[in-house]
Amino acid sequence: MTRSEKVSAPTSAGGVYRPGYEVAAERILEYVVGTGLQPGARLPTEKELADEVGMSRTVVREAVKILSALGRLSVRKGRGIHVAEPEQPSWQRSLTNFLPADLRQVDELFEFRRHLETSAAGQAARRATPAQVKAVREAARRSTLAAEQDDVDGFTAADEAFHAGIADAAANMFFASTVDAVRRLQRQVMVIGLAGVAGGSLLVAAAQHEAIAAAIASGEPSSAEGLMAEHICMTARQFQREIWRHVLPGGDTES
Repeated sequence: MTRSEKVSAPTSAGGVYRPGYEVAAERILEYVVGTGLQPGARLPTEKELADEVGMSRTVVREAVKILSALGRLSVRKGRGIHVAEPEQPSWQRSLTNFLPADLRQVDELFEFRRHLETSAAGQAARRATPAQVKAVREAARRSTLAAEQDDVDGFTAADEAFHAGIADAAANMFFASTVDAVRRLQRQVMVIGLAGVAGGSLLVAAAQHEAIAAAIASGEPSSAEGLMAEHICMTARQFQREIWRHVLPGGDTES
């Protein structure tokens, strides 16, 4: 055990001792997030950072080493401490290899969407604030109005707001960010796989939006989950048929 690991540090609510470098690392990350520093941005000097987090330079130096090893900070000789430029994770690399006209990959995309957004809908029904419920219901209503006018662009915008609103209402940043990433891929399917043609009935999809929004507003997780699963499955079938129609004109439209 190094001297820095023996430095006195705050204890948790239960009185459990925490090494100084651990507390310093936590405070440094809070500083990075709180000040809005982005990847590549330079942090204060070691001395200044110690002052910012209220701990000794020795402990801060050890914490910086730990955060550097974890890939959160980058220490450049003669250039100071920087927020690390993260390596592209494997799931992001897989997104760059997505083929929006490949039925197998589209199937996998919707399979993932079904699990992801079903859970998000259930959590939204449990956690949504009145303002979030209002936003989801308004987005559902806008999708209905657009569908009645056969306004594909208007429906698409309302659809984006509807699903993003549910992800936000789930009150978990991972739902919001992942739903956004997956729906970016779906937009690729719309533009490339379907050549900009809407997949299926807008009126049916809008009616499902309204039903899901009502279940969330009523605080009914099971109903919201079931309705969302049905919605995603229907959308997947419609996209599959449309892709077949574009890839094999005049051919069998059943996958």
